[in-house]
This record gives sequence, C-alpha cells and structure tokens, in this order.
Amino acid sequence: MNVKITGIGSYIPSEIAKNEQFGNHHFYNEDGTRFGQENETIIEKFKAITGIHERRYIPKTMATSDIASFAAENAIKNAGINKEELDYIIVAHNYGDVKHGSVQSDTVPSIATRVKHNLKIQNPTCVGYDMLFGCPGWIESMIQANAFIKAGIAKKCLVIGAEALSRVVDPHDRDSMIYSDGAGAAVVEATEEAGGILSHFSATYAFEEAHFIFFGESNNLAKKDNRRYIKMYGRKIYEFALSHVPDAMKTCLEKSGVGIDEVKKIFIHQANEKMDEAIVNRFYKLYNKATPDKIMPMSINKLGNSSVATVPTLYDLVLNGELQGHSIQKGDVVIFASVGAGMNINAIVYRV
Repeated sequence: MNVKITGIGSYIPSEIAKNEQFGNHHFYNEDGTRFGQENETIIEKFKAITGIHERRYIPKTMATSDIASFAAENAIKNAGINKEELDYIIVAHNYGDVKHGSVQSDTVPSIATRVKHNLKIQNPTCVGYDMLFGCPGWIESMIQANAFIKAGIAKKCLVIGAEALSRVVDPHDRDSMIYSDGAGAAVVEATEEAGGILSHFSATYAFEEAHFIFFGESNNLAKKDNRRYIKMYGRKIYEFALSHVPDAMKTCLEKSGVGIDEVKKIFIHQANEKMDEAIVNRFYKLYNKATPDKIMPMSINKLGNSSVATVPTLYDLVLNGELQGHSIQKGDVVIFASVGAGMNINAIVYRV
C-alpha cells in the first residue's frame, strides 16, 4: 500500500497588491525610529532580495476558513471522490479567522470544523482538526495523513494549507511587504499504485530559535495600538535556514533510497527568492553537484509568501501546467520542503 495525492486544488485571491502600493507607507525600525531611506529605495531593495513584485490579498468579506474551503472544493473535484468518504480534514494555518478590521483571531470552532461545515459533509466520523506548525504546516499535515493511512486509521484525508497574512501584518514594518493570502489543498489516499510518499523528515529547533518569528507590537510606537502583528528576525531566519534546511532535505532523500539525479523538482516554501536559491544550491553542493536548471519552480514573484499555502499552491500550478517552463510527469520524483516558525523544518520525498 502506498499513499498518494489523488487530487490537488488551490485558491489564489483576485486582489493584486503591487509593490508600488507601499509607496505611501511610513516605515519604522523596531525601536520606533523612522527608517532612514526613501520608500522607493526600500521597495527596490526588497524586490531584489525577495523576488516579490506583487502579492495577493483576500476580499474584506472573506477569512481563512473561506479560502480553505474553496481550495478544498477544487481538490475534491480534482480527485473525483465522494466527500463523505473523507476520514480526516487537516487544516494547517497559523492565525485562524481574523475578520477585516478585527483585532482578534477566531479559532473556535476550529478552521477544519468550519471547512467541513462549508463543504456540507454530514459524516460524523470525518474528523477535522487544525495544525499549528508555522509555514511548514501543510507538509507536516501531509506527514500525519500519511501516518494515519499507513496505520490503517484512515483511507482518505483532505490536507489544506490556508492563511490570510494580510490581516496580521504591521503596515509600518518593511517585512509586511513579504506576506500574502492564499490556500492550497490535497486529497491523499491509500493506493496500490506505485510511488507516493517515499520518505519524510521533521525537526523543531526551539532552544535559541523559538522566537525568531513571533507576535509583537507595531513599529510605530508613537501610535496607540493594541493589536499585535507577525514579526520576525529576518537575518537570523536566513542564516538558520541555510544552515539546516539543506541537511534536512539530504536526510530525507537518503531515507527514500532515491538518488539525487532522480529528483526532477523541488517545491520549497516560497519565503524569499534569494534564500530559497541559496538553500537549493547548498543542497546540491552536499552532493558535489551543480544545481540543475529549472529544478526549483517559484511563484513568490507574483503571489508573495502565503505561509502554509505556498507549497500546495505551487504544486497545483506546476501539475496543471500553469507555471511557464515547469512540468512534472507521472513517475517523477519531487521534494517538498519548508522552514518556519518554531523554528520548524520538514521535507517529503514524493514520487508522482
């Protein structure tokens, strides 16, 4: 018995926020002092490092559970299954439903429960729960679904990654330009067909690294603001990712028994273009090899960083031929990998 993705779907919001929209923002340092460069310079440097030209935001009327449901519907349709046969709905997110203009996150009932309700699934033994694992949450949820199926606890699981980071960004923090909204989902099933999840690896570093990403106050300290926003120590995360993610990918690949030359694509969390390129380059250097051309599809330039949604959305785009210059075929070996709050790292080696 193998465990494979039999359906994939995503939801990409229609609202496009270009870099130029940040031209009128007032950016401050962490200590509340005004940032010393003009916004045009800030934006140009940001684009050069992250690769982001624009990002997507959800409409004011929507929340995370809504877009998770849309992606789920697309995955179920793609799989051609009866939704009542699902044993688990696992939803990876980080901030719950934050309504437009609200200062509070709503996670009761769980996002998974809300998705099940929106899908109108009546089967009570279809169990829904949420995964809080930072940006690697969707991959970790896939690992759990794989375990459930291999253990005989489940036959079909719906695994979703959804986030609306536009609701938790500080407009006075330059890092706010990184984040976006989106959702991706996969139907995962037991099958006799060859391939599927060949190996996986996960790790949590929480000694010095636990608070590299955190919730903090606005950089505009002069303005009374009771809200808390997503914050990060970007340089520390960059160095951490380059030190640990390539080794995690190598460990996972070695567990799979697959050779490095068999890998056709690496679907890595869309966090920062330069960082992702450096991670993949270091991964190939571990094998004394040059990085192959077009091994790493990227969507961050148009979609930004939607946290848990980036990997499944990227896979959906490539699988359906919607990312120019990239394609995968049945039997190809790919790697899913991510890094994020925790600090958590994980990877999956998967044969399509």
